[in-house]
Amino acid sequence: MHSEGADLIDVGGESTRPGADPVPQQEETARILPVITGLVSKGVPVSVDTSKPEVALRALDAGASVINDVTGFRDPEMVDVAARTGAGVVVMHMQGDPRTMQDEPKYGDVVAEIRAYLVGRALQLEDAGVRPDAIVIDPGFGFGKTTRHNLELFSRLEELSRAGYPVMVGLSRKSTLGVITGEPDPKRRDTQTAIATSLAFERGARVFRVHNVAKSRDALRIAAAIVDPQEWEKWQQD
Repeated sequence: MHSEGADLIDVGGESTRPGADPVPQQEETARILPVITGLVSKGVPVSVDTSKPEVALRALDAGASVINDVTGFRDPEMVDVAARTGAGVVVMHMQGDPRTMQDEPKYGDVVAEIRAYLVGRALQLEDAGVRPDAIVIDPGFGFGKTTRHNLELFSRLEELSRAGYPVMVGLSRKSTLGVITGEPDPKRRDTQTAIATSLAFERGARVFRVHNVAKSRDALRIAAAIVDPQEWEKWQQD
């Protein structure tokens, strides 16, 4: 993935798919530390995908530089870890938890509610000492959202992009893409992912979590060349 152009490898030891059971802290740590250590030893930048403060701290000690917390830093101890270590943070929105999040999720205005939540969490992180330029927000496609919610969120993604923080999207192989295209196999949704990712770029997202790096990278380069030539030229120089 790194050789195909990934700027950051996201390492997690606990599944957050709908219905997933939690993993004990010790087991989660044992799963991820050897991977993080191995990647860092090869000069690969790493983020840790966890909602447990102790796991995040161990991962940062091993060389990870970003905490990607699907619970949006609800735990004050996780906020403290981020502030003390100076790590980058990805603040995601999720209604409920992985075991329950798809049990009839409801919103009034899904975009307004998620925007308010993410901005609120980001400001709390800033108040705790996290640098504003270290914060990325993620609306959490598929995390406590129906297909209709996801599509509404996607169509109004620019409202999040104007919130003042870089926006990350994780659309890769998501079930919503399968609903739209009729493709039941997640591993056969990489083309759909690349298309959705390029459309998200057009709507202001700038960080993308994907499985097939090469395909999405090509799609993003085309999108950038059309939508934001200065960004594309920067990528060419990199």
